[in-house]
Amino acid sequence: MPDVRARTDDRDRAPDLRTAIDRTGYYPEVVADAVTDAVGGEQVVSFYVHHEPTFERDEVRRHQSVIVLTPSRLILAHTDEHTGDDLLPEPYTSTSTEAVNLSAVSSVVVTRMTTNPTAGPRPPVEAVLTIGWGAVHRVDLEPAGCNDPQCEADHGYTGTLASDDFSLRVSAAADGNDAVGGLLSFAASLSARTRG
Repeated sequence: MPDVRARTDDRDRAPDLRTAIDRTGYYPEVVADAVTDAVGGEQVVSFYVHHEPTFERDEVRRHQSVIVLTPSRLILAHTDEHTGDDLLPEPYTSTSTEAVNLSAVSSVVVTRMTTNPTAGPRPPVEAVLTIGWGAVHRVDLEPAGCNDPQCEADHGYTGTLASDDFSLRVSAAADGNDAVGGLLSFAASLSARTRG
């Protein structure tokens, strides 16, 4: 179950973060060690823990993302489990962490999906948080054209370039009722700290 703590007081949320990681039961020592090392003793302002099982043929594989906001950085940690391969025949986990200076964060995009909006105020049932800091860009290209239906000239391509370094989608149906609100709360904390 995802977990988040995003409040405005100055209390260090590191103990709450550790409790949330332990609660998932997903290799908590491995995940907590990597996250603690990446945080590097800074205060934990806000966090979000997202445990996601995926199904591949007849196997269940688990993934976990931990997003941590400190006063100066955004920490992203992602842990995957593997069944073994030629180099490591025993099952193993791989954990990657990335620390991004808050001054480098160029965009915080939040998409909310709300069902039956004409029926009055309702909480969103899904949310997507996309964070950009310029490390990864996505290019969407399509053939360019003109308004002349008889034109056979090659007009090249047109497209958009979008910063898409990190994206996380959660839904109430898949992740529980508190997941969407938790992600939105974390996004609000991040947005408040990255305004220029």
